[in-house]
Amino acid sequence: ELALACDLRVASSRAIFGQPEINLGLIPGGGGTQRLCRLLGYGKAMEMTLTGETVGAVEALDIGLVNKVVEPEELESAAMALAENIARKSPYTVKVAKRAVRAALDLPFSEGVLAERSEFVALFDTEDKEIGVSAFLERKDAEWVGR
Repeated sequence: ELALACDLRVASSRAIFGQPEINLGLIPGGGGTQRLCRLLGYGKAMEMTLTGETVGAVEALDIGLVNKVVEPEELESAAMALAENIARKSPYTVKVAKRAVRAALDLPFSEGVLAERSEFVALFDTEDKEIGVSAFLERKDAEWVGR
């Protein structure tokens, strides 16, 4: 359930994922049923929750449960590389992007598109947009200010 609460997941090739609580006469109690269904869809979430069966790392990647699979000795460096990639982006724009993507879970499509458009237009008035465009045109790294 902890992995399901993360925006992105990098897994070791030896990782195993599942919802084994049913084998104990329980169900996931930390949001696992809700997050799994939103992430994988109703059918796969129902299968994993009702059977308690696990999936390996490759299948987890195939079904969208994880974003990347690496060998165990590469796990920390791969996770750090992903985090560092995101950290090089405008922190304000990352926050807005996450909010826009999350809206897809909560809003009907037509409202989500309007929310996205509103966020997109608002970013044109930010310092980070000016910094990003200038850095792109000058072919240099942006030095974000977060606003």
